[in-house]
Amino acid sequence: MKLPTPSSLITGFFALLFSLTVLAATPSADWSHLQPEREQVIASLNIVELLQRHHYNKPPLDDVRSAKIHANYLKALDPARLFFTRKDLDHYSSWETRYDDFLRKGNLEPGFELYRLYLQRQSQYLEQSLAILEQGLDSLDFDLDESLETDREKAPWPADTNELAELWRKRLKDEVLRLKLAGKENPAIAELLVKRYRNQHKRMQQTRSEDVFQTYINAFTQTYDPHTSYLSPENAENFDINMSLSLEGIGAVLQSDNEYVKVVRLVPAGPADKSKLLAPADRIIAVGQGNKSLVDVIGWRLDEVVKLIRGPKGTTVRLEIIPASNAPNDQSSKVVSLVREAVKLEEQAAKKSIIELEQDGRTSKIGIIEIPTFYIDFKAYRAGQADYKSTTRDVKRLITELQKEKVEGIVIDLRNNGGGSLQEATELTSLFIDQGPTVLVRNSNGRVDVLADEEAGGPFYRGPLAVLVNRLSASASEIFAGAMQDYHRALVVGGQTFGKGTVQSIQPLNHGELKLTLAKFYRVSGRSTQHQGVIPDIHYPALVDTEQIGESALPEAMPWDSIKPAIPARKDPFKPHLDVLQARHDARTEQDPDFIYNRQRLNLARQLMQETVVSLKESTRRAEQERIEKLQLELENQRRSAKGEELLKALNDEDDELDNSVHSDPDEDKDPLKDAYLKETAHILLDWTSLHQVASRP
Repeated sequence: MKLPTPSSLITGFFALLFSLTVLAATPSADWSHLQPEREQVIASLNIVELLQRHHYNKPPLDDVRSAKIHANYLKALDPARLFFTRKDLDHYSSWETRYDDFLRKGNLEPGFELYRLYLQRQSQYLEQSLAILEQGLDSLDFDLDESLETDREKAPWPADTNELAELWRKRLKDEVLRLKLAGKENPAIAELLVKRYRNQHKRMQQTRSEDVFQTYINAFTQTYDPHTSYLSPENAENFDINMSLSLEGIGAVLQSDNEYVKVVRLVPAGPADKSKLLAPADRIIAVGQGNKSLVDVIGWRLDEVVKLIRGPKGTTVRLEIIPASNAPNDQSSKVVSLVREAVKLEEQAAKKSIIELEQDGRTSKIGIIEIPTFYIDFKAYRAGQADYKSTTRDVKRLITELQKEKVEGIVIDLRNNGGGSLQEATELTSLFIDQGPTVLVRNSNGRVDVLADEEAGGPFYRGPLAVLVNRLSASASEIFAGAMQDYHRALVVGGQTFGKGTVQSIQPLNHGELKLTLAKFYRVSGRSTQHQGVIPDIHYPALVDTEQIGESALPEAMPWDSIKPAIPARKDPFKPHLDVLQARHDARTEQDPDFIYNRQRLNLARQLMQETVVSLKESTRRAEQERIEKLQLELENQRRSAKGEELLKALNDEDDELDNSVHSDPDEDKDPLKDAYLKETAHILLDWTSLHQVASRP
């Protein structure tokens, strides 16, 4: 007779525990009170009508879209495939092509039924995890040679509830192991997880009908594009289109990332940006007010986390974050403190500096104009004040000052500029071109409106120009950079931009609001900025993973396309010299420590992202973490050694160094020569001026 293995005994035990937990949880887990309300039914019918009549694409609501809605809703509820089984999906398979019919009739019950099942399963998961924790962490064997697939977005659905129980057991074991590797002791781990799961269970009990409706309807609206979404009455009142904390908060744009809240970008000159303690793709796991205890927010909704982070100007908020620079399975965290404040217009104003370089046997000056955002004081402008503040006016003044310094060219630095005023993007373009179109806006009926520089008299600045961009240059930044490239007015260097080329409008409903994509931006060449963004003439290594950040990283992002150009094709003075410029750039940066580091760091991050199966054996996992930390430390110390800086003994020494370097005056001038990308852009611009001068000689 064959004896059962220890691991099969464990699996059987937890399957039994799961069934007992289900029985125990069922009386308290009654979600029948969650039913569609009359206002929601009416709102859903209005949304169907608005999307069919006014969405930019006007795609049909049919069986094909119904299948997308079904997949979208399952992904919204259960992105890691932890709560639904293959048996569940087979049971609901007949709905897959019927959501179009349900929505046309205002039948919201299918959405509510699936949500109730999701809540029931999540409740069972929490009950099982709490039951295991009640026995003590010694009941989890970290010497067993087990593994877990952490990227479950495309994993097979568990066959039945027995497979769910086994998956949940492994997931809890993984969570405990991550906290062990982050330096926490067993009592602290147990206390943290028990508190987390009980809080999540308590929050589940507070689920409202509106929560269900918003999730279900957004699973529908976001099959059209990621920026078309329903805002509940509460969200419509509290948050702007981008969920930006830009008024009296930390100055960050956040989004949900499975059970985490992730930083998408930082508002220029906001508290987070100035502190240098927060970065895109950092994950927030706890929030604390002043000196009060941190509140664990894993598993919370985005709007709930935002409420905790926002607060009165002058108060302190503490965030516990898992840095984006960590390896994918490294849960080690750090706590950062930020003082909430309103972002002031003058702090976002364009700034100038000068780089002096030795090149071609002489010293040359290149002017730098950093534009954090496209701003305008609309209040003063509408009041007719002659001295109203704007991007274009400030840049015009800075150009005049730089010309007095006899610079040989100018770099417009648009890195991390998330956009702003479309009017200012157009006005700024007019400083560098002759009279003509600046951007095209195509609406859902196919009509194309042309925004143009109407003033005659030629460009304000005619000298050599480069535009420096990166993945976080978006919207108005892309319009300006695209115009400079299409008019062949400037070299565009850096990284591929964000790629958001759509226009949204808020449509009021009887209940909440609909944010609806109505139009699309196009460059004067007829090419869209959507999805693809602006492709630089000379590429720099990315500082963030473009597969995680950017329009193309969003599901159902509208595609790139083109329309009829607004300007005729003209001779490109840069094209004949791009190969030489690229070769000189490559030769200069081949041994540049910052360029080498950024390329290698991104390659390592992409490699680690592919390693999604993790060991649940503690010794194996520790060895793997030590290997990754050693690789990261070697990369950092190679960069430091090449620059003559002090080497680190451990990676966390870098965090201590950063904390100690935060000044009381965060706005003090930075040395542009210490910015490798800015310095290299100035070199490229000088290369271009010398090549152009030679080519222009008779």
